Amino acid sequence: MYIYYENLIIIPITEFHGPPNAMHEQITLTTPALLFSAISLILLAYTNRFLGYATLIRGLHEKFKTNPNELLKGQIANLRKRLYLTKNMQVLGVTSLFLCVGTMFLIFVGQESVAVWIFGVAMVMMIASLGISIYEIQISVRALDLHLGDMEQDECGLNPDPPVNGSPVEVKSPDPQKKPDSEEVLKT
Repeated sequence: MYIYYENLIIIPITEFHGPPNAMHEQITLTTPALLFSAISLILLAYTNRFLGYATLIRGLHEKFKTNPNELLKGQIANLRKRLYLTKNMQVLGVTSLFLCVGTMFLIFVGQESVAVWIFGVAMVMMIASLGISIYEIQISVRALDLHLGDMEQDECGLNPDPPVNGSPVEVKSPDPQKKPDSEEVLKT
């Protein structure tokens, strides 16, 4: 008996593997090994992000000790949230890698049916890790937008805060007719 699809493809029914059997397709040792390189690179990126946050937090901590203010408190709270998100991304990524290794072991000992499910859980954990990464990136972009908005206010003269050292800054408007001498260029 044959199945005809608009006279283009003829598939014998005995060779047809539809969706009910798709879950139990043959899985080999190379299937979970395909994720190793991707997971390793993702974990490296997560670790670099974590180290960057650690550096920022240490710098903000020193600034807060010398000059505590609400802006720094908000930045520290934002970094704390992003740090915990990065930790969760790392935990899910490492667990995914661990489950891929477990999948390979189960395939090696002949437990393909269990290995398929464990590999499925590993993929779901990696998807969750990447989803958290997208959320964390959105938080980072919002934080950077706030800084850019603050810089734009400073450029327009809308920020009434005095300079950091407390002394007023004299702004000279350049004379378009006069050519700057070398000392003026070096000062700017």
